[in-house]
Amino acid sequence: MPETTLAELLERNARHVDSLPEGYFSTVESEQEPAAVSVCCSDSRVSQEGMWDVTEPGFLFTPSTIGNQVWDRHDENLVVDGSVLYPVKHTDTGVILVVGHTGCGAVTAALDAVRRRLGDGRDLTNGSHERANEGEDADEAPGITKWVDLLAPVIKDGLSDDRIDPDREVSLVDQLVEYNVDRQIQFLLQSDDVPDDETVYGFVYDFQGVYGDDRGRAYLVNADGETELDTLRALAPDAFADQVARLL
Repeated sequence: MPETTLAELLERNARHVDSLPEGYFSTVESEQEPAAVSVCCSDSRVSQEGMWDVTEPGFLFTPSTIGNQVWDRHDENLVVDGSVLYPVKHTDTGVILVVGHTGCGAVTAALDAVRRRLGDGRDLTNGSHERANEGEDADEAPGITKWVDLLAPVIKDGLSDDRIDPDREVSLVDQLVEYNVDRQIQFLLQSDDVPDDETVYGFVYDFQGVYGDDRGRAYLVNADGETELDTLRALAPDAFADQVARLL
């Protein structure tokens, strides 16, 4: 397991500073107008800027949440998370990326919670976003439980979707990762807070060779709610046709 010290962290930052060319921040010191906001799952193995080869400041606005969730709970209602909505509303960002990843721990945790709660008879009706407060769920920190609770109804719905089959060679978790990306995009498209002209793309970042052989490739799985493969491939340049794929 990697370990670090304060000295190493300071040394790493010093190398970062030394690597920056003169004037690196000159065009963005006073304001930002990022081209896209990328909502990725919080995971040490998934670099948002790295996957898009972003080397300049100001191109990508990078919120992350457990399970790449674009929503948050406010007064018992689901609203678009402020970290996602801020660049759209205040910096004229016209593209939203929702990025899941293979082997997602958040999806796995939500799947375990759904199975546990269904097993003990608790209701997980779609949209209820029941809060866990008893049993094994109570052992988890509330700041984590909150996000698992928000994701659990999505996973429950996914288990009832005819396209998802636990007996497939592709793991159930990876199927649910893609399903979750679709649901997050659906929520954005239905929100009155997101402008109608906003473009929303869904990707799954594959570092385990699930979609193809190239580790680290981001596969397009959704575009403004469209999931039909031929339509998605028509949107991508021919040179990148192999970066369009779906499991469902």
